[in-house]
Amino acid sequence: MSGAPTVTIAGAGVLGLASALALAEAGCAVTVCDPGGGPNASGVAAGMIAPVLEAVLDAEARAHLDLLMAGRDRWPGLAQRAGLTLDRSGALAVGDETWLAGVAAGFGALGLRATEIAPATALALAPGLSERAGRALLTREDWRVDPQVALPALRRVAAARGVVFRTEAVTGRGEADVLVIASGAGQGLAAAAPELSRLSPIKGHIMRFLAPAAGLTVRAETAYAAPGESGLAVGATMEPGRADTLVDFAAAAPLLAAGVKLFPKLADTRFELAAGVRAATPDGLPMVGWSAAPGVLLAVGARRNGWLLGPLVAEIVAACVTGREPGPYAAMLDPARFRG
Repeated sequence: MSGAPTVTIAGAGVLGLASALALAEAGCAVTVCDPGGGPNASGVAAGMIAPVLEAVLDAEARAHLDLLMAGRDRWPGLAQRAGLTLDRSGALAVGDETWLAGVAAGFGALGLRATEIAPATALALAPGLSERAGRALLTREDWRVDPQVALPALRRVAAARGVVFRTEAVTGRGEADVLVIASGAGQGLAAAAPELSRLSPIKGHIMRFLAPAAGLTVRAETAYAAPGESGLAVGATMEPGRADTLVDFAAAAPLLAAGVKLFPKLADTRFELAAGVRAATPDGLPMVGWSAAPGVLLAVGARRNGWLLGPLVAEIVAACVTGREPGPYAAMLDPARFRG
């Protein structure tokens, strides 16, 4: 490459936008291409930046707490640059005694400890929570952003740094020095990067109750509930192998039941239902780094943790393009682990 590298990014979700901003700040000429016309997986999400409860509740994430914490710890810097409000108030785990005991044990296995709080305190921290919820476990380590606010904010600040946005799909690197694939399962880009064949789709529904919502994120055994400017988000279904974004009210019925169980006053509240498709790798970690294809970088496969890992992925992408040291987590996420 001579002069500033030219970079095309396929995908305008959190991984694509965060990478675009990091590359522009590093002096690259960046164009983000996304065809639009359908739900973005980053938008069909609750924006949870939740390393601890992800590690406690998700067996695949348990061994990677340090990676998840590193992703979270890069969020204050990104939030400040994008003018975003980062909700650092924490999260509650609520449920029956057996489930809460398992959650507490999960904290202990990670060398952490949750704060046990009384029912009255839980109701104050999560207004509208069912009085039947009982005691709860609190962690202040888990944060959140509102995707409905954060995606437009990241786009605005990237554009202010000179990033160009085009409503179109790309099928290859073209004349750019580097193509960054950050488009989930990489539809239409399979020929551009052989590693994309290792991704599996996971369809997910999320329900938003269209009523004012405030307080902490609530995690329960079968669902989560996260307040935001557009209402209370309840999610999410996990439908492995499905790559369509058609809304299926039957599949999402458990979300309605779970939301009303946690917050009974929502029973008569209007809601919206959306579906998106995440991409997952065989080991549950994203692929971030150079493809075997010349000039192609991958930033895909974050599964449930696209928002959590967004700034860390962007940091590695920018380091790869500019030839800087990519940091201690790059080897763990290197797409080369799936070759051969």
